[in-house]
Amino acid sequence: MYIVDLFTLKKITKKMRIAIEAQRIFRKNKHGMDFVALETIKELQKLDTANEYFIITARGEDCDIINETLNFKIITINCPFYPFWEQIALPFLLWKIKPDLLHCTSNTGPVAYRQKMVVTLHDVIFLEKRSAPKKSIYQAFGWYYRKFIVPFVLKNCAKIITVSDYEANRINEVTGIDNKMITTVYNGLSKHFIRRENPWSISGLYIPDKDFIFFLGNTDPKKNTDNVLRAYAEYVSSATENPLPLLIADLKREIVDSILMKNNLSHIINLVYTPGYISNNHLPYIYSAAKIFLYPSLRESFGIPILESMACGTPVITSKRSAMPEIAGENAILINPDDHYTIAGEIRKLLIDRDYYASKVEYGLKRAKYFSWESTAERLKSIYESM
Repeated sequence: MYIVDLFTLKKITKKMRIAIEAQRIFRKNKHGMDFVALETIKELQKLDTANEYFIITARGEDCDIINETLNFKIITINCPFYPFWEQIALPFLLWKIKPDLLHCTSNTGPVAYRQKMVVTLHDVIFLEKRSAPKKSIYQAFGWYYRKFIVPFVLKNCAKIITVSDYEANRINEVTGIDNKMITTVYNGLSKHFIRRENPWSISGLYIPDKDFIFFLGNTDPKKNTDNVLRAYAEYVSSATENPLPLLIADLKREIVDSILMKNNLSHIINLVYTPGYISNNHLPYIYSAAKIFLYPSLRESFGIPILESMACGTPVITSKRSAMPEIAGENAILINPDDHYTIAGEIRKLLIDRDYYASKVEYGLKRAKYFSWESTAERLKSIYESM
């Protein structure tokens, strides 16, 4: 004879109405947090056919990357100024659809919202002391906006999700929020990041050389661009054969040239290629063609590019700081990002020592397999249903 608690049964089987704020997933030139939200939503669509989802976005050119399904409705809000979009238009929409749970995916959220809310706090860099001022107005505004908004939002959260154990500890240290409120959900790795045969058909669109060194930079000081260029110049100066050129994504030519001039490195200008933004579907070919990927950041909460490069069979030189050792693993090439001589030395070692190079390729391919968006989506679904 089975005795069933009808209240418990009702609670377990109740279909949830879940709103996911994914404001930037339709923009053309997506970056880290945009891809995290997009890939997670795609996997949730495959995984969860029971709960009802409302994916809330802003309008954008790339609106065909995800489609509605029976239980996934996409709602776009047309509001050009992001603070108004988040603090006025989003709460008004939420008042209309009345979700059981709101998940804000990119650090911030509506301050005045008082219903059940989860926030993915990717990092608390904006609450830490800045190593250098932001070089773009857009980044500076975003930094101040988050610094002002996030402390208020966190007070209203039922749960805080972050992307590494390192960052979970930093959130606790910086905000004083109890660790029990903070949950780590690792980012995943998209399946199209695999070793590509004949990658030069795509990499040739960005750099004429078949062999090159790759660096993903931007104007954020944490990307350590100045020291990367110093390290590359040091490698060039000691190269016994023709040095490999350096391909830099996401940085304009004039910014790179100004850094080179400031550091008296103008002699390497002709070896540095700066095509600007490289689309996500082209990146696997770039990683596959590159001999080495440089990622010696000063501060990262996760570091998806580390795994992308590893999955494409290209060794990564990254930092032994913040979350990078946690994600790259103990057998990765972990260096002091302040020491450009060490970075240059690792470049030389990889290019000279074939056994060392092969061991790092093999290690990276194995390490990348530990991360998937399916696992990320499963963890999120579990969190949603536990609330």
